[in-house]
Amino acid sequence: MFKIGDKIRIIEMKGEDHYNGREGVIEYIDGLDQLHGTWGGLAVILEQDIIELINDEVQARC
Repeated sequence: MFKIGDKIRIIEMKGEDHYNGREGVIEYIDGLDQLHGTWGGLAVILEQDIIELINDEVQARC
């Protein structure tokens, strides 16, 4: 569902409350489908974390 270049907002990152609300662009998706990008040093884990896509008018939540 997510791809390199997508802009996302972190709604909730498990165990890392200071990441909540951060926005960034996906730069890399690793072999475990974890998202890495411009929001900071930690990867988003789709099975644990809640994010939303904020590209233009399209919005989706995972």
